[in-house]
Formats: sequence, C-alpha cells, structure tokens
Amino acid sequence: MDILTFLPQFGNIFMTLLAFVVALSVIVAVHEYGHYIVGRWSGIKAEVFSLGFGPVLFSRVDRHGTRWQLAALPFGGFVKFLGDADAASGKDVAAMAEISPERLRQTMHGAPLWARAATVAAGPVFNFILSILVFSAVMMTQGKTADPLSVGALKPLPVEGITLEPGDRILAIEGITMPGMDEDEGFDDLIDELPVRALLDYEVEREGRRLAAKGPQLMPPLISGLAPQSAAYASAMQPGDVITAINGAPVVAFSELKDVVESSNGAELSLTLWRPDGEAFDVAISPRRVDEPQPDGGFKTEWRIGIAGGLAFEPAKETLGPVEALGNAVVQTGQIVQSSVSGLYHMVTGAISSCNMSGPIGIAQVSGAMASQGAESFIWFIAVLSTAVGLLNLFPVPVLDGGHLVFYAYEAMTGRPPSDRALRVLMTIGLTVVLSLMVFALFNDIFCP
Repeated sequence: MDILTFLPQFGNIFMTLLAFVVALSVIVAVHEYGHYIVGRWSGIKAEVFSLGFGPVLFSRVDRHGTRWQLAALPFGGFVKFLGDADAASGKDVAAMAEISPERLRQTMHGAPLWARAATVAAGPVFNFILSILVFSAVMMTQGKTADPLSVGALKPLPVEGITLEPGDRILAIEGITMPGMDEDEGFDDLIDELPVRALLDYEVEREGRRLAAKGPQLMPPLISGLAPQSAAYASAMQPGDVITAINGAPVVAFSELKDVVESSNGAELSLTLWRPDGEAFDVAISPRRVDEPQPDGGFKTEWRIGIAGGLAFEPAKETLGPVEALGNAVVQTGQIVQSSVSGLYHMVTGAISSCNMSGPIGIAQVSGAMASQGAESFIWFIAVLSTAVGLLNLFPVPVLDGGHLVFYAYEAMTGRPPSDRALRVLMTIGLTVVLSLMVFALFNDIFCP
C-alpha cells in the first residue's frame, strides 16, 4: 500500500508537506516560546530554544545566554532549561550536583514550585492565546452578516429570470417575513418553509421603495466549500459548482440534496454539476459515515459527501468590533476544546469510531486541503490545530506538560516532589503511551476508510 496516495492533490506532495510544516512550526514555536518567556520572567534560565530536532542548521546565542537554533527535522521543538537532561525536562543529576547554590534557583528543578508550574503551563496557554487572537482577527476581517439581510453580490446560478439586485434589503420571501439574523431558529424555520422551486417571489426595499422581485432559492444546492478528507474533496467538485440533479432527478434546494445523501446508506450517487463557466458534467460519489458533534455534547452518525452550502448571494457585511470578535473567539476556542474532549470520551467508550483520531498523515492532508482553499482557511486551521495541541499537552500523561503539572500538584500536597526513580519510571510509561497513540493514529491514517 502506497502511503503517498493518502496525501491530497494540493498542487503536489511537496506543497502539501510544506503546508503541514508551516502549520506545525507556527504552533510549536508559539508553544515553546510560552515556556521560554514565562520561564525567563520567573527567573529560570533557558539554555537552548530549538525549533525542530536533529542536526542544527542555524544557531545564535542571545544576550541572555540562550542558544536559538533551527534543526533539520521540523516536526516539533523544545526549550532546554538549565539543569535539564533532555528536551522533556528530565533532571540532569550529574549537572545538578555541580551547580552552585547561587545558580540553583535558575534551574527548572531548583526554582520555586510556582515558577515551575507557571513555566510548564505557559506552553498550552500560549496555544490557546494564539487561537483566540487568530479567530478574532479572521472574524474582524470577515465581518458579520448585516441585519437586516441585504444582498451584497449575486452568485452565478443556472437560474433564469432573477431580478434581485445587489443592495436589495430582503423584507420577505414567498410572503414569509424575513427574521433577524440573530434569530438562528427563525432563519432555519424560514428555509424549511420556503417552496422547493428554483425561482421565488421576494419583497425587497430598494432605494427606499418596496418592490417585488424574483430571486433564487435562498439555499440552493451550491457548493461553498469542501471538507478535507471527504468524498467530495477527492472528486472533481469545486467551490462554486451547483448540483442540478441527483441520479437524474432535478434538485433546486440544498435540503433536497441533504435528504438524499442522508438516506443513501452509502450507496453511490450520480450528481450532475453546473460550473459557472457553463460546463455541465456528472460525478459519481459515495457518501461516507461521519460522526458529528451535537450541541448536547454527544455525537450523531450521518452519511455525508463533505460539501458546505450557502446562501444564493453574498450577504452584505458589517464590521465586527474587537470586543465582540474577542468574545466570539473565546467561545469558538471553548467549543473546540469541548468537542475534542467529548470526541475522545466517545471513542474510548466505543460510541463512535476510533477512526476519528488522525495522525501525521491525516493532519498533513487537512493542512494541504485548507491551504488549497485560500490563506484565510489555512490560518483558521492553524488556530484550530493550536487549540488541539494546547489541549493535548494538558493531558495528565508524563512527558506531556499536563504530566508535569500533576507532579507539581503532588509536590504541593505532600511538600516533596516524587523521587527521581519514580519520575524515571513514570516518564518511561508516559513516553510509551504517547508513542503508542502516535502509532495508533498513524495506523488510522493508513487503514481507516
């Protein structure tokens, strides 16, 4: 079996790997910088800050005596503090025995408990901060849909007779009053109530006048995005394509497509697509089972082909303020943490497939896929991955930051740290667990459908 066949067609394999390395390097650099800067503020001396492992390609020593280096294998990084034996902050017993009492305070192992705990916790915390800042910036750049809903620009659709124009404020569709954009349930109800026709009757406000206009189905079977590692992404589909028929039967609303896919039980579907340049062609595609997180914290298994829908037009936008964007970004980060923990719990209990856990090949696939959909999608993915890395490092497993924090909690409660022998045994166990999970995730990348 050729592992390379699992990599997506993002230009070529090199570009896919480049996207993966860039994403991982940014996240690791921020994580390790959190350890470094908080350690320095806490009086702990960093001897080496390394981005990557293996042979050193470049290095320099700053005025604080820290060697900053770039290594050949760009799949991680570390900060080595004074008195550390390795990148995992194991104690160098021989070196510690020779350190003078004056310098002992500058070591990770001789610093006060609060300083060690703050330094270790800073890595995951900086990952969360990165996510929140990136989410905020993207949300401010995108803006939010103006309320009331107005037409920004019409999207290309294979529908004739549209008289809706950019700038129109939507008052009603088919006699149904347009709800406010902050009324999520009201908007969903409107879409459900609309007749399944390609052309609908709109009531709009245009230049201060109330007018009747003809407009497209509000949610047509238009592809606005493709999910990485999905059946649609592996096909010839592209954002902007419109699905005009399924198995020869015409479709004009996204809900029709959704119903057919969900009831397919994985059977192959023949989709007829229309492309904005006027080209029409057929695509054969088989829906895949997907475990989707639910608002209550559980999961629901559905059949999906991996496309995102959208409105028939680009809605007019309004500026999102920094405070609102920051609040939304915190909520977004919290939702990622919640769904990740819930997903892991449901995998352990067998409620959902363990194939939901991806390894390096799967992450590379998603990195390339998101980069291929534009800089904004790629940057958003970096923020999502940063949250996942921060959460992973907080798990109470020796060799991870969470494991060290457990040791410090033990020390705080008992007044003494675990013995060096106990630490060595626990670190070995932790390393075995982490490597086993990595192998399991890699197995999933290769063998899961």
